Amino acid sequence: MNEKQIDTNSAKAWMLASRPKTLTGAAVPVMIGLAFAARDLGLDDFGWMPALLCVLFAFIMQIDANFINDYFDFVRGNDDETRLGPRRACAQGWITPKAMRRAIILTTVIACCIGLPLVIYGGLEMILVGAFCVVFCFLYTTLLSYLGLGDVLVLVFFGIIPVCVTYYLQTDRFTFEVFIASLACGFVIDTLLLVNNYRDIDNDARAGKKTLIVRVGAEAGRTAYLCSGIMALVFGVAFLLEGHICAFLLPFLYLIPHYAAYRKMVRINKGKALNMVLGDTARNMFIYGLLLSVGVLLNW
Repeated sequence: MNEKQIDTNSAKAWMLASRPKTLTGAAVPVMIGLAFAARDLGLDDFGWMPALLCVLFAFIMQIDANFINDYFDFVRGNDDETRLGPRRACAQGWITPKAMRRAIILTTVIACCIGLPLVIYGGLEMILVGAFCVVFCFLYTTLLSYLGLGDVLVLVFFGIIPVCVTYYLQTDRFTFEVFIASLACGFVIDTLLLVNNYRDIDNDARAGKKTLIVRVGAEAGRTAYLCSGIMALVFGVAFLLEGHICAFLLPFLYLIPHYAAYRKMVRINKGKALNMVLGDTARNMFIYGLLLSVGVLLNW
């Protein structure tokens, strides 16, 4: 796709603004939660409607977060000519700020409409969960990412909440094994944020955005990226203790592409070429989610 030929507020522009590659991060936690639910319930008792609603809610909220990030970083002036990451819609003039504000309102409303029926399956507390998701979706870009809390939010909102709530909506309970899986998922998905912040370390430091990478430095940031993926496998010991050998062993295959991405990150070190590592990391996240889900479903 030739980005120079993108018409303002066109379908191409909106597709780029939605950042389709980031939807991996939304899909993986729900997939893992559904895999545990399918294993524990069996397909006869598995709820297909709440499963679909969880997937749609996660996707729309991710797109909403991308729009919010695009708009508010543009307003702050962070997406200037020094940006190393993929181009952003508002900064490039592909989407007008007014249109983006409307899109943020629309996607937020759509997400709430999709999530509201989950009250039928999980009770009124699902409204509180949804409200937290929406509020922190805004707080991440506007405040918390500048305080270096992005990695914590990833652990909570791309790990604990989506995995555990997806499972709860199917089974009406939580389990220790699912909670451990949610932590492992959060650490894997945090690798995407880590490599993104590693690439932007100089720009973030100038903008006063004190990400974890800015705080600890580039070398420690690379180590954090490697260790974050490894930590997910360490948490997998809990599956082994439960007697689920496949759920423990299969995810170790993830270590191969993860380590390869880490080595590429070290070799490239700086610059726009790190966007290749970003793409590799998004792919690796899906590989991990698929391996764990298959291992869970094999139930051996």
